[in-house]
Amino acid sequence: MTEALPYRSTPVFDQDTLPAALRTRHNTKAGVWGVIRVLEGELKLTYLAPPSELLLTPATPGLIEPQQPHFVTPMGKVAMRVDFYDQPPPPSAFSAPQS
Repeated sequence: MTEALPYRSTPVFDQDTLPAALRTRHNTKAGVWGVIRVLEGELKLTYLAPPSELLLTPATPGLIEPQQPHFVTPMGKVAMRVDFYDQPPPPSAFSAPQS
């Protein structure tokens, strides 16, 4: 069985180009998982249901479940993107990047 790969990825956004829509409440569609990848800096991921927060870094990606309401907040200088999957992302999607 082959490992799931993202079917789409956003462009890389920084603290200035991060769209307002990602900074306010939104969610993925039914059947879509998102993996938020921080390439540089830190990004706060706020889940609204159930309520919690997670600090994302290059070593700590964030998982968004289908239809899970959330928003992100840059914590200073940041570079990030979102990878979208049509099935649960594989464990390797959460591995720390190789240097």
